[in-house]
Amino acid sequence: MRLAEVFERVVGRDAQVRFLAYDDSSAGPADADVTVTVASPYAVSYLTHAPGAIGLARAYVSGYLDVDGDMYTALSRMQSAMGDMTWADKRTLLRGILGDPLLRAAALKRLEPPPQEVRVERLPFLAGLRHSKRRDAKAISHHYDVSNTFYEWVLGPSMAYTCACFPAEDATLEQAQFHKFDLVARKLDLKKGMRLLDVGCGWGGMVMHAAREYGVKGLGVTLSKQQAEWAQKAIAEAGLSELAEVRHLDYRDVTETGFDAVSSIGLTEHIGKDNLESYFSFLYGKLEPGGRLLNHCITRPDDTGPAMKKDGFINRYVFPDGELEGPGHLVSRMHDAGFEVRHEENLREHYAKTLTGWCRNLDDHWDEAVAEVGEGTARVWRLYMAGSRLGFDLNWIQLHQVLGVKLHEDGRSGMPLRPSFEPPFPR
Repeated sequence: MRLAEVFERVVGRDAQVRFLAYDDSSAGPADADVTVTVASPYAVSYLTHAPGAIGLARAYVSGYLDVDGDMYTALSRMQSAMGDMTWADKRTLLRGILGDPLLRAAALKRLEPPPQEVRVERLPFLAGLRHSKRRDAKAISHHYDVSNTFYEWVLGPSMAYTCACFPAEDATLEQAQFHKFDLVARKLDLKKGMRLLDVGCGWGGMVMHAAREYGVKGLGVTLSKQQAEWAQKAIAEAGLSELAEVRHLDYRDVTETGFDAVSSIGLTEHIGKDNLESYFSFLYGKLEPGGRLLNHCITRPDDTGPAMKKDGFINRYVFPDGELEGPGHLVSRMHDAGFEVRHEENLREHYAKTLTGWCRNLDDHWDEAVAEVGEGTARVWRLYMAGSRLGFDLNWIQLHQVLGVKLHEDGRSGMPLRPSFEPPFPR
């Protein structure tokens, strides 16, 4: 088989994917809206030595394999087709590769992974105890200190790098991000004069929303220096400096107490399974009696597998040391820390829609993004966001918001009989 025919065999002839290869071979429908190009035999080396998603990622990030057309569509079609592969199909593919001298030579050559891949043995700054303050700071910096300009292009004006909440199917990404922040604020029952702690605050979206819309005094903390600098500048420009503050700080180093509410939007994924109880206990200790915690994080549908896939694409390229738990495990750890859980919901479909917007933004600014962060990093993001959207669509991953309250000594929660955030919020 010619190389393009080998790849067509992988995904099947009905996948509506066009394949082109450096050996001038081609396969698949000529009018397909997605084209996969194998630009170098070295792509085969990555696929041979790291079969599956990590091999494909290395080949794509390095530029040895390319995708023209919508990345989500390409991944969806290939995922659907590859699920039907039999061992006989795989043996046929292997014979096709080894039967070509050039491909056989490439397959036998072991290449170094692209420089965007994080491995402890290659990047000793990530060595040390997982989830120690120093290692967490390095892991967070790897992902978030890419470029504020790059994030502005991808995220849009809200600079919210967390799941939005769409109040309607036709809502814009910006409307959905505003609605998400307002939903968090209403679940926390924020009122003028309250004090809010936002851990893992990103570019300060939640503390600015709380200050601007509710007159709340908010403190946000982030391990990303670039995020903190951007947020403080945005706070000053918005005239919110008397109410909102963002510090470049590990949440464990916050010394203030007596907060009326705590929001954790997209931080729990970085905490680690073994540290969840101490994490929730720390946040519990920051609250006044009757204070609420809203925990918003990516989860997995169950707890049957490992919390982290050490050799997976996400751990190697996107979120080093990230761990996902099932929602039930998170609820149990919140209970163990003293919280009474009062509300929980899954926003899985909302994250798929959020990622659709981010993918579109990246495609619209592709040339600028490549110039800003380099083609390899831009390719990581294109693959990561499209793959994550597919994961939410297929229920491989979920997004849960869990609301807990710190009870008064006499057992009072201070919660109304029905949640005040339940009806549509008038604006």
